[in-house]
Amino acid sequence: GPAPPAARGAELSMATILVVDDDPDARELFCAILGQDHQVETASDWVTANSAVFRGAHDLVLIDVNMPTLNGDQIARVLRGAKPELRILLTSAMDESDLRRGNRTANALFGNAASVLVGDFLYSRAFQMMVSVGSMRIQQVLADATNTIAEGEVLQLLNCHNADIDIPQYLRVIRYKTAKLFEAAARLGAILSGAPAEVEEGLARYGMHLGTAFQLVDDVLDYSGDEDATGKHLGDDLAEGKPTLPLIHAMQQGSAAQSACVRHAIEEGGRNAFPEVMAAIRATGALDETRRHAEIEAKLALEAIAMLPASTYKDSLVQLPPFAVARDF
Repeated sequence: GPAPPAARGAELSMATILVVDDDPDARELFCAILGQDHQVETASDWVTANSAVFRGAHDLVLIDVNMPTLNGDQIARVLRGAKPELRILLTSAMDESDLRRGNRTANALFGNAASVLVGDFLYSRAFQMMVSVGSMRIQQVLADATNTIAEGEVLQLLNCHNADIDIPQYLRVIRYKTAKLFEAAARLGAILSGAPAEVEEGLARYGMHLGTAFQLVDDVLDYSGDEDATGKHLGDDLAEGKPTLPLIHAMQQGSAAQSACVRHAIEEGGRNAFPEVMAAIRATGALDETRRHAEIEAKLALEAIAMLPASTYKDSLVQLPPFAVARDF
């Protein structure tokens, strides 16, 4: 018979994928989607084995957190044992990036089709988990959030190469595609705990402002971050023709020549004009202005939870907005 996990661990190839899922259909699905070039492992005993088994073994780990035999400590054991360049599944299929948070993305490894199909599987599994809670209110919040996020992605796609996008239009996109997820997550905590309506709305506003601040800083880091720290290429947004706030501010506050340069770069896309665009961004203080907007959002997030009683949980919430603004990754 097959060797136990501890004995097999050292023999696993660099293309091995661990699918932590008790459902035998999951292994068949991932094998079919990802192809025969990748060995797919799926078994509960991988989780309970010594964590050293996982060190350096897997390129991609997919975890079904709904698996009844799996708990948080076991998930942490898997992730601690995974090699540093552990792949992140289902990022960048939309923007076709090949790097995210320092790792090659799933679409770069397996192609967009495989990433999207596996994403559909994980997405439907998330709905199974959502339904298992037995709350129509939770289903409504998550369904609405999912719809809004998709709308935000479509709006962002429509706005690409459009240099006439203004700040309200830009903020609408990031509140739809990014902040809505933060808002829903914060709101769900209130719903699950049975908090009164005013607390639920306060936490929802907190999440919305926190998510907005987070995305604003992400847009700053696209022009100023260290690639090793951010794990993404500088100028990705410019290459895709995305009119983010640093570019909008540079066009509004720059000279006629600077504004024309940034406008042309947005309309044409690519990185050919990146040095000139960066010069315009620096000359107009566009990055500082964008961070100032993020700081305003962070302040609004803190004000939204001022009514919460003192607790260690509130302390954690209070730490997140300034962290989101100050981060450099």
